[in-house]
Amino acid sequence: MSENRPFVLSVAGFDPSAGAGVLADVKTFEQHKVTGFAIITANTIQTENKFHEIQWTDLSFVTRSIETLFLSYEISVVKIGVVPSLHYLNGILSTIKLLSPTTKIVWDPVLKSTTEHEFMKLEDDVDLNQILAKTDLITPNQNEINVLFPGFLLNKLWLEKELPTNILLKGGHSKSEIGIDRLFLKNEIIEMLPAQKKCSEKHGSGCVLSAAIASNLALKQTLQEACKNGKTYIEKYLSSTSTLIGYHYVQ
Repeated sequence: MSENRPFVLSVAGFDPSAGAGVLADVKTFEQHKVTGFAIITANTIQTENKFHEIQWTDLSFVTRSIETLFLSYEISVVKIGVVPSLHYLNGILSTIKLLSPTTKIVWDPVLKSTTEHEFMKLEDDVDLNQILAKTDLITPNQNEINVLFPGFLLNKLWLEKELPTNILLKGGHSKSEIGIDRLFLKNEIIEMLPAQKKCSEKHGSGCVLSAAIASNLALKQTLQEACKNGKTYIEKYLSSTSTLIGYHYVQ
């Protein structure tokens, strides 16, 4: 058992191309010198540029896996990736909170693949805010935030009512302010500008960013520090190659 490195768990899908999902997460964990574990929510058939098929893992199998790891290790942060429904997400969150209320949770809301395969639909009869209140951070892109909170940007919803969780709104899909991320905290909004380096689109970049943030939180960084340093890491990853698959490395 590791004595020096904190334990971080990825609960996400399996991507055989290793650009996204648990393989990408564990690569990221290792680069940050945290001990990474993984539980698979789904098996997929895909490459870096084409999605073919998905097979979901039964929720009870996932929650039993979570219970097994938490009973053996002190897991400080959990990163959650692709899930098929809010009910499934809530089952994971509730299990974690029951076992370890102090464990931090980052959810990367993967609603669609870059090839437009829809992973998750939001159920109308589920209280989204009540579920998200169990997380410490969610990391949606511009498209995902408008599905989770319709009118979030246009109507400035964060001014009207308290957000259920902290939100890192990624700017990679923004047409007017590409690369500018915004961290929405309880009482402030922190703008994070992109570095002056050439970046290329990458398969699974959202997975890598959220895994980097989870790693930084496990290393006792504040949420603002974890997001800022996660942005630095993902920009290195995006600039590592000109293809859809990047390199993980320490610079």
